[in-house]
Amino acid sequence: MYKPLCRTTVLLCGLLLAAAAPADDVAKGLQIAQEQKARDTGWGDSESELIMVLRNAAGQQTERRMRTLAFEMQDDGDKALTIFDEPRDVRGSAFLTHSHPTAEDDQWLYLPSLRRTRRIATRNKSGPFMASEFAYEDMTSFELEKFAFRYLRDENCHNQLCFVLEQTPTDSFSGYSTTHVWLDQQHYRVHKVDYYDRKNSLLKTLTMHDYQQYLDKYWRPHKMTMHNHQTGKSTDLLLQSIRFGTGRTEADFDVNALERVR
Repeated sequence: MYKPLCRTTVLLCGLLLAAAAPADDVAKGLQIAQEQKARDTGWGDSESELIMVLRNAAGQQTERRMRTLAFEMQDDGDKALTIFDEPRDVRGSAFLTHSHPTAEDDQWLYLPSLRRTRRIATRNKSGPFMASEFAYEDMTSFELEKFAFRYLRDENCHNQLCFVLEQTPTDSFSGYSTTHVWLDQQHYRVHKVDYYDRKNSLLKTLTMHDYQQYLDKYWRPHKMTMHNHQTGKSTDLLLQSIRFGTGRTEADFDVNALERVR
């Protein structure tokens, strides 16, 4: 556990670096992030089926089947509910997130073996989500207010020209000192993210593959791989199907209903 002074120091260093960057790079970074956000607005609600593949340093792997329901909020961050269906040892487990642009995100985890819902403490958001290489904070919606942005450079990625942005978390409890994000310049889709730990060492890399377009507007990757450079472990999220306009309402994401999801 990091002491409050350590958290504050890392946050201040990140903000000072952003402030010291050329003003045009900061402005351009924010402009690119705003365009990225604008292009993924208006989808309403969705329901998807995924396979999570957990892989240890030796290459041994286990699979989990899960469903994710998502609901777009107009004046707040999005809400998402993930339900695990297989295998038996995680069946019925459910994870609920209420994202917020400026306030702390609200997250709850229901484990049927304990028959109770546990709230994820803010200071534990950097912990692993269901033993995967994704952290709890990785499972929230992208909100502009959560970062200070800086444009770094243009670079080729996945056979196309990409912007490379530096994103410094504004939350002192984030497990990351900064992230570097590669977005293609045609559709503003994320193709790669490098995550740096609080010692500014490369911790993880997320790569996105097999993008497909839905509703003639919204792009979704069908494969996401999070590789931990420090442990050698990795996690794949494989999108099997996704539907939009399923009729979900905000009431479907009430914490009081978390233990009754099926």
